[in-house]
Amino acid sequence: MRALREDRPMTKVTFEFGGDAWLIHRHDACREMLENRAFVRKPFREGRTVPYAIEFPAFLTQTLQFMDPPNHTRMRRLVIKAFTQRRVDRLRESTQAFADELVDRMTAGSATSANLIDAFALPLPIRVIGDLLGVPEEGRTNFVQWSHALLSTSGMEESQVMEHATSLFVYLNELIAERRAEPKDDLLSALAAAKEADDELTDGEIVEIAMLLVVGGFDNTANFTAQGVLSLLLNPDQHAVLSEDIDGRISSAVDEILRHGNMTLGRTHSSGPGLVPFAAAEDTTIAGCPIKAGEAVMVDVTSANHDDNAFENADSYDLLRKPNQFLTFSHGLHRCLGAPLAHMELEVGIGTLFKRLPGLKLDGEPVFLEGILTGGMTDLPVAW
Repeated sequence: MRALREDRPMTKVTFEFGGDAWLIHRHDACREMLENRAFVRKPFREGRTVPYAIEFPAFLTQTLQFMDPPNHTRMRRLVIKAFTQRRVDRLRESTQAFADELVDRMTAGSATSANLIDAFALPLPIRVIGDLLGVPEEGRTNFVQWSHALLSTSGMEESQVMEHATSLFVYLNELIAERRAEPKDDLLSALAAAKEADDELTDGEIVEIAMLLVVGGFDNTANFTAQGVLSLLLNPDQHAVLSEDIDGRISSAVDEILRHGNMTLGRTHSSGPGLVPFAAAEDTTIAGCPIKAGEAVMVDVTSANHDDNAFENADSYDLLRKPNQFLTFSHGLHRCLGAPLAHMELEVGIGTLFKRLPGLKLDGEPVFLEGILTGGMTDLPVAW
C-alpha cells in the first residue's frame, strides 16, 4: 500500500462486476477529488453501465449519497434541519443508560463471558437508531434481518432481497403516515416537518432517508464498536493509554479507531466512503493526473488514512493522535450526516465497556461475517 502511494497518486483497476476505475491512494488527492464538483454520481443513480466495486442494492442508488447538486444540496439542507447536533446530544444520556443496562445484563449472576456482538455491539446502536427515528420496540426486531438482506452480496436470492426491501419500505411508509397525522419528538416527525421557504421533503424522500438510516445507521456503528474493542484488546499498550483517562481520551481514541480501521486486525476491508464511486462529468485532473469525462474514480480510504504525508507515523496505532483528519466519514459535500451520531455512540459504547469491565479480555477467536457489504463480525467472544 505504501509503495503504491509513494509511486503514484492513483491506479487504474478493473472490478469483478465490470469496468475500470481510478483508485485514489493519497490523502491530499482524495480530498481534492471530494472537493471537486466535476465528479458526480448521476450515472450511478440513473443505472447507466458504469464500473462498480460491488453490486449496490437498487434502493441505495436512489438515496442522498448518490445525489448531486442541486438535488443533493436541497435534500441535505432539509435533513440537517431535522438531524441536528442538539438532537444527537439529547440522545447521549439515554444511550449511556442503555449501555450500562447492557453491561448489567452481561454481568448478571455469575456470568463472566459473552459474545460481545449479540450482547452489546448490535443492541446498542439498534436502540439508538430506533429511538432517533421513533420506531416502536416491536418494529426494531427485524432491523438486522432487513439490513443484512439489503446489504447482502452473496448467499441470498434476489427475490428474498426484494421481499425484505418491500417489507421495510411498507413499514416505514406506514410509520411516516402516523407521524404526519400525530407528530412526536423523533426524527421521522422532524423530517416530515422540515421546511425551507416553500420546500419540504416528500414522503418518498423521507422513506429513502429512513431506509438508509435503518440499513446503514446501526450496522457500521456495531462493526466499529466491535472492531475498536478488539483492536484495543490486541494492543495492550493502547488499552493502558485509554484506561489512564477514559473520559478524557475516549473522543481521541474513537478518532483513531475510525482512522486505523481493520489494519490492526490484519484485514483491509472498508465499509467507508470508498465503496461508492464517482464519475467525471468533464475532462479534469486530480493531483496533476488527467481524468477523462465518463471515467470512474474511487477513494482508497484505507490507504488515505495511512498516508505518512497526512499522519505522523501513519501505520502506528496511537489513541492520542492529534490532529487526525481521517476520511472514514468522507469529506466535503458527501461527508456522512450521521457522523456525529456514530461518534457519540462509539464514545459511549467503547468507553462504558472499558470503564465497567477493566479486566475485559478475548475469550476465543472472532468470527467475521461474509457476504455482507459492510462486513463485521458474528462472534466476538470476551471474558472479564
